[in-house]
Amino acid sequence: MRRLRDLRNLGPKSEEWLALVDIREPQQLLEVGPVEAYRRLQDAAVPGLSLNALWALEGAVADIDWRHIPAERKQELLAELANG
Repeated sequence: MRRLRDLRNLGPKSEEWLALVDIREPQQLLEVGPVEAYRRLQDAAVPGLSLNALWALEGAVADIDWRHIPAERKQELLAELANG
């Protein structure tokens, strides 16, 4: 099975952060989704966490470069995050 760092937009640091919140495999990230994964990272008070991590997680799940996520999708993600 692939590693998290093998997904688009994720690297060793992302993989390390996700391991802190018990997400260690790509399938786990797909199951919880980018917003829940980001929430868990927030709850873990990961230093240096920013919304770029949310975009990277979304891009990893959708297999697109995070810079190509449409503005409307970013707004949907932010709304989901706010409605937690």
